[in-house]
Amino acid sequence: MSVSPNLDAPTLIEITERDGGVTFAVRVVPRASRDAIEGEHGGALKVRLTAPPVEDRANEALCRLLAKRLNVPIRAVRILSGEKSRTKRVAIAGITRDQIAALCLAQPKESDETHARH
Repeated sequence: MSVSPNLDAPTLIEITERDGGVTFAVRVVPRASRDAIEGEHGGALKVRLTAPPVEDRANEALCRLLAKRLNVPIRAVRILSGEKSRTKRVAIAGITRDQIAALCLAQPKESDETHARH
């Protein structure tokens, strides 16, 4: 008897750990009602941002939110690809795979900067 894969199992984010940091995919929802990390969606970390996708405002908001939630400096967060796309590849220095996995499992949490001055 063969064992078939569980098709109901959740898709996991592919997280690559190297050079003292991690890289992973992020799916951004700009112009949301609040800034929040909402777990895994389609193999990427789903992030809602109040910032619009113009003049790099959403990219900057993404870096700020990830840095704050992971307790790293903003300069540790870099967008490797997808600057003009909702799906991005992000690198963060100084963290582990487990810290990203914990973000995926955490309940959606509103950022302190929601509805802050623009």
